[in-house]
Amino acid sequence: MSDIFPGDFAAAETGIFWDIEDCKIPDDLNAGDALKNIKSALSSDGHHGTVSVRAYGDTTGLDFPSEGIKLNHFPAVAAVVQSGSSDGFGKPRDTETAISFLEYKLMAPSVPMIPLTLIHGADSKGAVCLDGTLPGYHLDRGFGSGANSWLIQLEGGGWCNNHRSCVYRKTSRRGSSKFMEKALAFTGILSNRSEENPDFFNWNRIKLRYCDGASFSGDSQDESSQLFYRGQRIWQVAMEEFLSLGMKQANQALLSGCSAGGLASILHCDEFRELLPSSTKVKCLSDAGMFLDSVDVSGGHSLRNMFQGVVTVQNLQKDLSSRQDIKTPMFLLNTAYDSWQIQESLAPPTADPGGIWKACKSDHSRCNSSQIQFFQEFRNQMLFAVNSFSNSDQNGLYINSCFAHCQTERQDTWFAQDSPQLNGKRVAESVGDWYFDRAKNVKAIDCPYPCDTTCHNLIFDFDQSAIEISASSRFCFPVIRASLVSLMLIKFILQFLV
Repeated sequence: MSDIFPGDFAAAETGIFWDIEDCKIPDDLNAGDALKNIKSALSSDGHHGTVSVRAYGDTTGLDFPSEGIKLNHFPAVAAVVQSGSSDGFGKPRDTETAISFLEYKLMAPSVPMIPLTLIHGADSKGAVCLDGTLPGYHLDRGFGSGANSWLIQLEGGGWCNNHRSCVYRKTSRRGSSKFMEKALAFTGILSNRSEENPDFFNWNRIKLRYCDGASFSGDSQDESSQLFYRGQRIWQVAMEEFLSLGMKQANQALLSGCSAGGLASILHCDEFRELLPSSTKVKCLSDAGMFLDSVDVSGGHSLRNMFQGVVTVQNLQKDLSSRQDIKTPMFLLNTAYDSWQIQESLAPPTADPGGIWKACKSDHSRCNSSQIQFFQEFRNQMLFAVNSFSNSDQNGLYINSCFAHCQTERQDTWFAQDSPQLNGKRVAESVGDWYFDRAKNVKAIDCPYPCDTTCHNLIFDFDQSAIEISASSRFCFPVIRASLVSLMLIKFILQFLV
């Protein structure tokens, strides 16, 4: 397996759950045998080399990231599609969530794995995940000049918008801490290396895990199904925990988040400001958290319908405001052609039952001129939406013309030699200039596609014969030990997973 994986990856021993397409492999299975079976699955008919791998359990001895590894040994593979979303009509599908990990590169052996910490006592305050388990976070302590500075990263991962999708969600890490990774690799804005994260590397960096299904909002429950919609309480107890750990003495703080977490950073920005002394410098960053109420390819409003479901099922009406009243400085980081919104709100299967958009939304180079024009109109709507926001001197803006989603947690898009650039600045440099007031009017809007040659565009493999598990057909196959029947059995199982 050395032709695909680092030696430590292939040699990892027991004590770990290996997750392929969100189906756990028994922890008594030697990882080397598991990887042989993965290779068999990759080479099987119709699978086209697309498999996502995630490690759970004691990963402290592994010198590689625990999730989001792209296995592209076979030429046909373009990207890994992971689980966790639902479309506007409530059918849970395994085509979303951490798109930020789709092109997650294998990191150097020294990438730190930060352990999960559960917030004990949170349940006594009703602050629990969808299934009633304790919420959690990962903390990497600051040092040196950053010892009193705090960065809170709110995890993303879609939403559940009806009873069925929320019940489904609580069987995953997006709804239960039972299934959360026991350790995560901190990269991008969470990295502790100055060469990877020049402005925030030595801050106290926290990733707050997302398990409520409504961007850390909501305060209700479904007694009959034992579903706990307690995102607001999770937010509150987490902030109490961080304040007790030293954040109340912070001289600088940044609330950030990606996707659903980026939306949460908008929703909670002023609350975050109010938690800290007036002398503390507080700002907020939303990465891929601006979701537009755009018309989809069928003329409908898929995203509006989806969010209406979230509001209804979690009883959020009482907590929502239509006022544009965020007072705290905010930085909006978005791509003009957001991959998640293209997949899930502009051209979801419910709006494209005939699959006319399937090739285009999977790979922008396969779009015809009218489809590209549709995306250009989406870009224009985004620019119109941020017009008044950009008029404020305290706010920052970075909209690049890439087909991507979430750029802060991916090292290749946050700060690397070949990272995307706008006006000669990488994302990390622009965010740093804005936060530390090193430049005035930090607002950059890219020219329309295809002018930007620095993009790291996401390409998806959505072949009909590839695995795309739905809630109705989902079942987890145990990857058997490498044996004479492994390839035959895997091929047999795959035909039921389409």
